[in-house]
Amino acid sequence: MVFVTGGTGLLGSHLLIQLLKRGKSVRALKRPTSDLNKVKNVFDFYLKNESVDLFNKIEWVDGDITDVTSLPLLLDECDTIYHCAGYVSFYRKDFKKLMKINKEGTANLINTSLSLGIKNFSYVSSTAAIGRDKRGTEYTEKSKWVTSPANSNYAVSKHSGEMEVWRGQEEGLNTSIVNPCVILGAGVWDEGSLTLFKNVANGLKFYTEGINAFVDVRDVAFCMVELIEQQVFSQRFLVTSENVCFRDLFFMIADALKIKRPSIKVKPWLANLAWRIEAIKSFLTFSKPKITKETSRSAMSISRYSNAKISTQLNHRFIPIKDSVKNAIEFQSFIKTRT
Repeated sequence: MVFVTGGTGLLGSHLLIQLLKRGKSVRALKRPTSDLNKVKNVFDFYLKNESVDLFNKIEWVDGDITDVTSLPLLLDECDTIYHCAGYVSFYRKDFKKLMKINKEGTANLINTSLSLGIKNFSYVSSTAAIGRDKRGTEYTEKSKWVTSPANSNYAVSKHSGEMEVWRGQEEGLNTSIVNPCVILGAGVWDEGSLTLFKNVANGLKFYTEGINAFVDVRDVAFCMVELIEQQVFSQRFLVTSENVCFRDLFFMIADALKIKRPSIKVKPWLANLAWRIEAIKSFLTFSKPKITKETSRSAMSISRYSNAKISTQLNHRFIPIKDSVKNAIEFQSFIKTRT
């Protein structure tokens, strides 16, 4: 039996498809309030006539990875865990919550796995947890973590989660870590990285010339399962497709949607002004800012990541980001036909 956390999310839903198509018995963790229709839509989009049969094979269980006492029962009879659940925030006041879920939650799963004799553990980290330097070179798996103000609180929490996984490896658990970059694909545009699409669709006027790595969600799910199936353990892999300028990505999305491209280049002074204005607005309205110092820095920075290791290990060819954009938009059209 395979256990999946975060099964209702963008990556989790695609991972479920990947596992079920391989004939795996799957138990997936969700919150009592989770909307399974989001997962069903993804299944219907890809699987057509097979969708209902495969979706009904999932054993859904309610739970919380921060509730350590509940985990032994939830994980009973499982031999492999794919840990996709996590909290993403670049709001500085969320640091405790980030550490509670991303570090402590991961530690709970590791400890329970060790106590139950679970064999394999796949952890979804992030390129944010890769060490930074000032040389501006392409980051690889060998890049070492360095404590720095440039590291976001999210990055710190994911790095801390990795440390728990490495501890599990030292104590006898077979572990695999993937570090995906910004994930794109078929999912809800109101959540996570896919809000990029919503912003462009709503007439985004601004763009930056920062650079980051992007990857198709289908690639991440495939690589996770393949690494476990091929028993590639005690390693981590950057899972990225292309290093793309935000300007080019926004233009790509706008062109695919057949709408006007963003036309105003954001300069550093404007980016700094924007997050400060948002901070004041947030303070006055008791709401979370739409732009933070961390997100502003990320949008302006140039970060390139190498996929050489995973490409060689799995002999895998990544989906071009242009195709990922097309897939995301086709899924949105598919959803609209159902409403």
